[in-house]
Amino acid sequence: MDNETKFMITCMLFTAICSSVSSDEWKATVVKSIDALVTSCVVVPCSFSHTGGNLPSSRLRGIWHEKDDKKSNIYHEDYTLIKDSFKERTQMLGRLGQNNCTLEITGVKDHDNGPFCFQVELVRTENNDPTKYKFSFVEDCVELNMLTEPPKPAVIKPKTATLGEPYTVTCSVIHTCPTHVPKLSWNLDSTNIIVHHKDIKHGNWEMQSILTFIPEEKDDNREITCTAEFNGGLKSSETFTLHVKRIENYNHIIIPAVVGIGTALLFGIFCIFMAKKYKGRH
Repeated sequence: MDNETKFMITCMLFTAICSSVSSDEWKATVVKSIDALVTSCVVVPCSFSHTGGNLPSSRLRGIWHEKDDKKSNIYHEDYTLIKDSFKERTQMLGRLGQNNCTLEITGVKDHDNGPFCFQVELVRTENNDPTKYKFSFVEDCVELNMLTEPPKPAVIKPKTATLGEPYTVTCSVIHTCPTHVPKLSWNLDSTNIIVHHKDIKHGNWEMQSILTFIPEEKDDNREITCTAEFNGGLKSSETFTLHVKRIENYNHIIIPAVVGIGTALLFGIFCIFMAKKYKGRH
């Protein structure tokens, strides 16, 4: 085999391998923008795919880096290759073998804006060394909207409570830290509290607390507060004034009226009877 033939075969093999990591075959889905509360955490949803099918995690390495500098890693399997300001604050939550590249950033700082991009590398299974075959999804990066103040809870309630009847009020708050969910609490003692946590998509989650209690007279004009405490210690709250409607008791009117009507009827019947008796004698 002459040198020219060897060169042609080498070029063809190189082209075939490179095509496996081309932009036409690798796709990533990363939320474009997401809120991040300073001091709390943020979880960035991320997934990727390859037209050749799933590859085992042992053949893949996931890296997150700054968009403007691919060597400025905010997450890497090799701790020494992570930017100092992100060390011990990032981890990959998703399993690469399941095409999940979801990233968690804890202890969010006000300069963690991004944009940050995901990069996938093919590695050799025998020694886990990286190869030159990699693809960075620089067109699918995430920017963090820094929140220095925590979002306030939203309260949904009936306008008026009725004395002695069950009253239900719902408190909810939106967040982006599902690994360390905010805690919702009330300034009212009750054992009847139901908590829900649900994914509302695009990296946003809703924490919900449903409180049910029986209003008493002393609760009229009482201030009821729902407080949300976020990972990192920041708190926010929402307060409303409870108005308790009393069930009117008309017994003080009805009973005397019934007695009066009854007495009048009896007296009328008696008068009619006496009148007939009188006529019968004459």
